[in-house]
Amino acid sequence: MRTRLITRLGIAGIGALVVLAGTALPANGLADSTEPVPPVGLTGLEPTGADMPTVGGNLGNQHYSGLTEITKRNLKHLAPAWRTHVSAAAPASDDTGQQTTPIVVDGVIYLDTPSGGVVAVDGASGDPVWKWENGVYGLSGTRRGVSAGDGRIFTLAGDNHVVALDAATGAEVWAVQPTGPAGEDLGRVGKVATVYADGIVYAHAADGDRGAVVALDASDGSYLWHFFGGPKRGEQFTGIDGVTFDASETWGPVLPDGTDCAEEGGATSWMHGAVDPELGMYIMTFGNARSCTSSQDGSLRPGDNLFSSTMVAVDATTGAYKWHYQSIRHDVWDMDNVHPPTLADIRVGGEERKVVFYGSKSGHHFVLDRTNGEPVLPVIDKPMITDSRQNHAATQPFPASRLLPECLVWEKLDPENIPGDPWRGVPNYNGYQPDADGNLVFNPDSYVAADEPFLTYPDGHPSGHREGCMYDPQWDLPILSTTSQNGGGDWSNHAYSHSTNLVYFPYGTNPVAHYNGASANGLRAIGQYQTGGILAYDASTGEVAWKNHLGTDMSHGQGPLATASDLLFVGQIDGELLAMDAADGEVLWNFQTGSGIASAPVTYEVDGEQYVAVFAAGSTNPYGGSVTQGDSLWSFKLGGEYTTESGSPEGPDTAPLTIRRPVGGAAAAGEAVGNTVLLARANRTDDTAAARDSVSQNGMQPTHLRVPVGTTVTFRNPGAETFPNFPNVKAHCATQFFEGEFDVELAPGETYEHTFERAGEYFFNDCTDPRPTGKIEVVLEPTDQPGALRFVPGKLQLGDSGGWLSRLNQKVTATFDLPAGYEYEGGAQLLTPLSTNPVEASAVRSTGTWLTKATKRTWLILQFDKADLDHNVPEGATSLTFEANFLHDGVQERLTSTATVTVVK
Repeated sequence: MRTRLITRLGIAGIGALVVLAGTALPANGLADSTEPVPPVGLTGLEPTGADMPTVGGNLGNQHYSGLTEITKRNLKHLAPAWRTHVSAAAPASDDTGQQTTPIVVDGVIYLDTPSGGVVAVDGASGDPVWKWENGVYGLSGTRRGVSAGDGRIFTLAGDNHVVALDAATGAEVWAVQPTGPAGEDLGRVGKVATVYADGIVYAHAADGDRGAVVALDASDGSYLWHFFGGPKRGEQFTGIDGVTFDASETWGPVLPDGTDCAEEGGATSWMHGAVDPELGMYIMTFGNARSCTSSQDGSLRPGDNLFSSTMVAVDATTGAYKWHYQSIRHDVWDMDNVHPPTLADIRVGGEERKVVFYGSKSGHHFVLDRTNGEPVLPVIDKPMITDSRQNHAATQPFPASRLLPECLVWEKLDPENIPGDPWRGVPNYNGYQPDADGNLVFNPDSYVAADEPFLTYPDGHPSGHREGCMYDPQWDLPILSTTSQNGGGDWSNHAYSHSTNLVYFPYGTNPVAHYNGASANGLRAIGQYQTGGILAYDASTGEVAWKNHLGTDMSHGQGPLATASDLLFVGQIDGELLAMDAADGEVLWNFQTGSGIASAPVTYEVDGEQYVAVFAAGSTNPYGGSVTQGDSLWSFKLGGEYTTESGSPEGPDTAPLTIRRPVGGAAAAGEAVGNTVLLARANRTDDTAAARDSVSQNGMQPTHLRVPVGTTVTFRNPGAETFPNFPNVKAHCATQFFEGEFDVELAPGETYEHTFERAGEYFFNDCTDPRPTGKIEVVLEPTDQPGALRFVPGKLQLGDSGGWLSRLNQKVTATFDLPAGYEYEGGAQLLTPLSTNPVEASAVRSTGTWLTKATKRTWLILQFDKADLDHNVPEGATSLTFEANFLHDGVQERLTSTATVTVVK
């Protein structure tokens, strides 16, 4: 059994330490000229054991642990051992939110704090060991992990600093601002996790116009080498195949004004790389080109644009180029595949192969030979639709086995088809417009007709138009396609299991419309569902083994962790930590942490006990401010006994996520605007030429209208009667989706009235240009029914009795007396004191008895799962409020009632 070496500090010790660390020391301040010392437990491509000393678990980013104490058989006994609010550790702050994945070395957990500092936490007790925050050059905001080696922790900080901290005390050893040999600017470091291997620290620069991967000497931070995704003009590269080439030639000529797109083109590295100790390589991924006009306009940078959207392997010690593989040629979609590379030694066709798995946003994976970068599994060079204005590549590489759909699904608008296929397209995009029955069919005379003179279709193209498929071309008009700059796998880590030979791929579904000038590298279509899940594919064949569409985006830090007991741990942005069967994807165990998870779990062992830890701090992508932020580091073990303030082991449910892409602007009350929506106008009073026939996203006025059930709303295409100087001159539509409640086309001056009989969100957009989108929010104000709600019995015995799985079939029962003439319609839920997210009823049935021949008493029998209720209510006297929708004389109403119960845990 190991002896842990780190001495833990009390709160006073932590405070004193921060004063010491507040002053930057010289680059050689505490450094020793000793041989490199890897952190405890560091492995190359072998499973991790008692520790997980890198953000990828091992140097190959496999996120796979050989620990087996926690199994499917005893999983029901897995419970929290402790929770630490890392912001509360001195020096305390109220910061929340972070994307970091922790590491574990010698039983101590190291991670970035929400403020951008670093904290060390005892893995057995959860007690803070030390905390570092810098007040001289500041801290960087978004952080994705630290690294360890030579008795130090390596992190990033403000003003482009790479910092080394003493692992035992947190004292600052050195801090440097990396530059090239002649003072060359290497870009902005501050986000990407550092990597340590064999005395070298690798740091990646992102967010700027140009950024390099830079290698530093771990002993003092001195520069060793760098590699840019955008090469210098005339720079020559010679690979292991002996071929020499000038990568800058793939960016076209220098522009007449002297601008070199290659040197201003982005192509930065957004995620950490992988180390292959056997081959002596560092393998990294570079992002999309985004220079010389915009990321979606490639007209000024003809060519493949190396090394954008490319995986590159270099000599880990010298940085010398070895090989590259470009996943997207001439990327004008921000579809770069930048997840951390995952390495493995597998058998393909009976032969041992050294491979790297590559691909994320595109929803497919290349399986490459990491000795030379050549595909191990078949890749098809697929002919593409091209636009003569864009300098598109005529073909793009596609793995023969695809993980996610290649094209959008244009589903019928129908209230029975909600939410529908996860990859459904929003109507009117790409010219897909509803017919009389709600079927979305291509209209060649729609807005997309303007692009046709510039498009070339491959021979034998099945439809002869753009269907919303991967790499469909665009110019000035929005073309919706899959996956997106925020979909596919994006930057979540993947995992490889030595036991199952499966690769685990978390994904998001978030189709995006591309056009020149679109902000954020594309418009995620307003009103679409932003969901996701996780899938597994066979590493040796590329075939999908299973897929579990969990319902929340999994592509922004929600990386999985696989174990040798064939469990898969993964967190969700709704705060749920899941344990899944690694063989088939079934969810076996779940735990609510109380704040969003944008981090990969880790597992480790202390004193013979296996722990699983996860950082639940929240984030924003893609759900914005609806994500519950936090600062909680949780750790679990078999038989854990930690309970929260409510008396439950779990945290309260997080706030409801805005799953559908929201419209902009605050809700406008219907009476304030005469219950009228103006189509294709972003302002109700702006009578100017620039305001007419708006194509902006907020080109419905108001974008968000809030009205009670039963309200008649008028949709107006404003003509001269509204704007006498500059009326709209085009016809415009109000197409409601995805229910198909209405679809009308109005000439200037025409109106359409619609009465909303049911509560809900009703998104609609324009057929003339699909970008203007609005939402009618129809609400029901609940009517209180005092005394109608009763719980049977009035004392609720909650809490864990026998393990998590044993509670799943236990119920809380209540009754609700129905007023005469009311019929239950749906939406039964409880409002609880600890969460803004209602607890939905698991079962509802109506029953009754005749009191007299003319009078009948009717009530609902309601059941709620104890597992859903327990962590959302405190112990003692608690008020619970029931709400549901009912029909009364054919009119929808909402009734509510509150009862006080005694909760015992």
